[in-house]
Amino acid sequence: MRFKRASHSPLYRKAGRGFRGYPIATVALYGPDDKIATKVAVAIVADQDAEPAALNRWFSNGKDVRSDLAISSEVLKFVRDHGAKSVVLTEGIIGCPHEEGVDYPEGAVCPQCPFWSHRDRWSGELIQ
Repeated sequence: MRFKRASHSPLYRKAGRGFRGYPIATVALYGPDDKIATKVAVAIVADQDAEPAALNRWFSNGKDVRSDLAISSEVLKFVRDHGAKSVVLTEGIIGCPHEEGVDYPEGAVCPQCPFWSHRDRWSGELIQ
């Protein structure tokens, strides 16, 4: 995740330190395709195998969240406020920013993000 430049981002530096214990912050990027991230979701997990203790999402309208200084500041504050000792970032955009069952029906394909309709969200490869 490239908030500002990776080498200058406190979040990136924290992630680069590796696992330092719990709580851990997981940071995931979502977008209409694999080029622009319009949503970042951050979960705080207090212990191994635990459900997230806190979850927050930030959205942008067409601007990449990775280059939005206000969003990156809020993400960092959220991580710090929850005392995360470790940070894990997705390497890229891992899917559509819309939520199944909330923004479109369960089991359906998101009508707003055709790019992801037949794609593996982790590899980005087309699946049949």
